[in-house]
Amino acid sequence: MNGKNNILWVDDEIDLLRSNIMFLKQKGYNVSEATNGEDALNLIKQADFDLVFMDEMMPGMGGLQTLLEVKEIKPNLPVVMVTKNETETLMEEAIGKKITDYLIKPVNPNQLLLVCKKILESQRIKGTQVSKDYIQEFNNMSIALMNNPEWEDWINIHLKMTNWEIELDEHPELGLKQTSHDQRREINVEFSKYIEKNYRNWVNSDSGRPTLSNEIIEKYVFPELENYKSVFFFVVDCMRLDQWFVMEKFLTNYFKISREYYYSILPTATPYCRNAIFAGMFPSEIEKHYKILWATSDDDENTKNNFEKEFLIKLTERKRIKLRNEIRYTKIMDSEFSRGIEHKILSFANNHLNAVVINFVDMIAHSRSDTAILKEIAPDESAYRSLTESWFEHSSFFGMLRQLATRKDVKIILTTDHGSIRCLHGVKALGDRESAPNLRYKYGKNVKADSRNAMYIKNPLEYKFPLRSGIENYIVAKEDFYFVYPTEYHKYLSYYNDTFQHGGISTEEMILPVAILEPKA
Repeated sequence: MNGKNNILWVDDEIDLLRSNIMFLKQKGYNVSEATNGEDALNLIKQADFDLVFMDEMMPGMGGLQTLLEVKEIKPNLPVVMVTKNETETLMEEAIGKKITDYLIKPVNPNQLLLVCKKILESQRIKGTQVSKDYIQEFNNMSIALMNNPEWEDWINIHLKMTNWEIELDEHPELGLKQTSHDQRREINVEFSKYIEKNYRNWVNSDSGRPTLSNEIIEKYVFPELENYKSVFFFVVDCMRLDQWFVMEKFLTNYFKISREYYYSILPTATPYCRNAIFAGMFPSEIEKHYKILWATSDDDENTKNNFEKEFLIKLTERKRIKLRNEIRYTKIMDSEFSRGIEHKILSFANNHLNAVVINFVDMIAHSRSDTAILKEIAPDESAYRSLTESWFEHSSFFGMLRQLATRKDVKIILTTDHGSIRCLHGVKALGDRESAPNLRYKYGKNVKADSRNAMYIKNPLEYKFPLRSGIENYIVAKEDFYFVYPTEYHKYLSYYNDTFQHGGISTEEMILPVAILEPKA
């Protein structure tokens, strides 16, 4: 037997089923027969079947007992139970024993064909439709790119492209991964041009632009404080939109979820974005008004966001937000501490406002860059999504959210400070010894890079970038480029190629979700 069309039909009254068996054979299926459970098990041991139709009522070894034995021999073999008994308890017992589907006698040919196609050909049928729909959507997005999209349109383009990337993960046999990758790159080429043209106006205007990092708390968190005993504000460091989507599907059983979107400020890096979120200010404003705190927060991984709680307190004071008690701020950076927080998260609901920073997604990105085994496990965006999904499903973070879902008096706002992009093209950057070492943005005296690959910012204050002791300019990488200095250029070009980085201009880094979670309990 070969192909995916081999069926075993087990029924002690097999002669009464000849018309159905002939029908299936005419449709191209190979049908073998057995009149009892023992013979069926022997056939299954000897040959490869793709589907079994199993009569529920047979003399000797009944259908349910045979089903158990089949699952011991071949756990993944689909079994459809055929029965005259429509009682709910029987159906539940059969489902509990892992039937794939069931049919009620008398069975008509169209029912049989539908079940066969659903079980044996659904992937092919879905793949054919997905391929057709994607080609149509590909053309629609190409047209959209030519029609001078505005910021709302870019959100829709990014949303559609992300959904298609996730959809195509389920159909690798279609061979559309490279097509999808090329289209994403084309999107980011045009998006970078758009940001370069409009970003300065955005940060100097209060209208005609998207919500930016510094407005998140005032827009989404503060309004909920009047209506809920406790509001939780979760910031997941370095979470792309596609990563949120793979997390979100685990949460739909626990929460009513609504989603909005905002744009991260530039550079799309934690010292800028997350400080802007908690302070409710652009980086240049933080530097001006909180000079001591900003001076202590440099680009070093260990010190860049030491004062988020202080910034949040000052923001509540500026906006005259009345809280019943002190803000609770928690930063989670290791698994042991995370498990401890999971065990006591419900006690946090005594606080009117809770801010929780989750660093694990950012740690996955950095670990992938530095660890060969993680790069092997997650060689591309599809596998990176899968790695994120596996982490989240078993994480303390998911445990925290499940527990909070039991409280009707709790509201959760969940977002991120920036995303990341898989960097595949290095570009040479020039600068002096004092220039910043970051891969997707640099600042210093006379830092330079090819204008085709980088946005050049001569006057930082015009873009609300901090001056940082009088530096003269910034460069911010576009698309999927990363900066490499001329010294040992080829060594570092190779070392950082194909790593997930952030700090630059791309849809993945800048267009981000804000999820509002309301417990269903």
